[in-house]
Amino acid sequence: MTKQFLTNSFEETQQLGRELAKKIKNGHCFALYGDLGSGKTTFVQGFAKGLGITKKIISPSFIIVRSYEIDLRNFYHVDLYRIHDEKDIEGLGLSEIINDPEAIVTIEWPGKIEDRLPKKRTNIYFEYIDPDKRKIIIKDYE
Repeated sequence: MTKQFLTNSFEETQQLGRELAKKIKNGHCFALYGDLGSGKTTFVQGFAKGLGITKKIISPSFIIVRSYEIDLRNFYHVDLYRIHDEKDIEGLGLSEIINDPEAIVTIEWPGKIEDRLPKKRTNIYFEYIDPDKRKIIIKDYE
């Protein structure tokens, strides 16, 4: 199933993330595609709020993975922007994180590990339209 949205502000992009998170019952992987500044981290901030996380969500660009505990399971925010090859992610436990059936995972720049992504996931595509507007396409894969 594919859905398309236009958001007209930072707040609307976060709200879309918040609404999607409220529908998550089990663990799931979300692959977030888009250029720098297209709204991926803003979306994840809203998504985390929708999961009930009250901590400030910042991009894990330099540490690659941030984890947050929610209701006896984990939410992982992964940012692979600074990863240049597969050797850079060895030892991070990324395969275990992605394949944990209880974990909720969002991955920015997932194209860098495309072959490791689970087949059952949601791809979210972000497009910068102007300083406030974003086009966001959500597509489920099984």
